[in-house]
Amino acid sequence: MDTHVAQRAGIPAFIAFSVLLIVLATAPLPTLQAAQEKTISNPLASDAAAPKAGELLFRSNCSPCHGLNARGGGRGPDLTSGRWVHGASDAAIFHTITTGVPGTQMPANSFEDSETWAIVAYLRSLAPSTHASLPGDAAQGEKLFTQRFGCSSCHMVNGKGGLLGPDLSRAGASRSIAYLTDSIRQPDKDLSDGMLDPNNHYGLPLVYDTVTVTLKSGDTLTGVASNEDTFSIQLIDSAQHLRLLLKSELKSVHHERKSLMPAYSEAMIGVTDLEDLLAYLASLRGR
Repeated sequence: MDTHVAQRAGIPAFIAFSVLLIVLATAPLPTLQAAQEKTISNPLASDAAAPKAGELLFRSNCSPCHGLNARGGGRGPDLTSGRWVHGASDAAIFHTITTGVPGTQMPANSFEDSETWAIVAYLRSLAPSTHASLPGDAAQGEKLFTQRFGCSSCHMVNGKGGLLGPDLSRAGASRSIAYLTDSIRQPDKDLSDGMLDPNNHYGLPLVYDTVTVTLKSGDTLTGVASNEDTFSIQLIDSAQHLRLLLKSELKSVHHERKSLMPAYSEAMIGVTDLEDLLAYLASLRGR
């Protein structure tokens, strides 16, 4: 409100000024910020060498989670689908890479600005992945998942299910069909030596592997490690109980580099059932 107009209207200047401050304080800043971000573009967008440099950086730092070709991996979503949950502008992608996403497994990164822009250029250069229609029946696949094969006893979907395996609520958005197929047929495939989380200083395996701890009594517990450091390990055992164990009280901790999930051969899950399961998993995009 203009204070001169307010005075002519008989409103005291200090009241008008207070109203002005309240209006400014409640202005829709996120909208203004979003508008400003749209004006920021990648300074390397016209640099022909940037995508190649970005690819090398991506493969060294990002591929363990997002896959070698950015089409989704064990933890990170497919970055070629055109679905940017946290913003699709160059500035938004730069911000996501730099600051990470609180509450998710996407960490903040300390790249130089030029390196981050090179990664953005690489991601922009990727052709959108094609999502051909799947032959399976998603509704039937959900029944197989929750009932016949009991997948929900270990995997959570939209807040319902077990804790031993990865949460699959966004499986369709974050994992390729090839990855999902391998996870069913060959669940140990991505647990090979060297596939470690680059952001973890203790060398934990990137995805859920089988961990066996031996107590000093000689008893053993088997499950997956939800957290581990030099002095302790948090283990979700096969009964899905969370155990906090001090390593000083253990004889050994053995990472077996194999999945608790069995490998489902065609004799166990036929081609038609697999297609139905994949159709269901591909439909899971989160809420």
